[in-house]
Amino acid sequence: MTVKETMAALKLGRHSVYNLIRSKQLPSITIGRARRIPSDAVRRFIDTELEAAA
Repeated sequence: MTVKETMAALKLGRHSVYNLIRSKQLPSITIGRARRIPSDAVRRFIDTELEAAA
């Protein structure tokens, strides 16, 4: 997923998504100059946040 797609999926701003990437809460890879976040990583992040909130 692109950063923009991740922003839409998580309903977060660009700065927040990059903060999650920098803090290693949201794994990503860089291909050339493009940053990509695996869709399963987004799902795991959501699941982790749900468990923490419970």
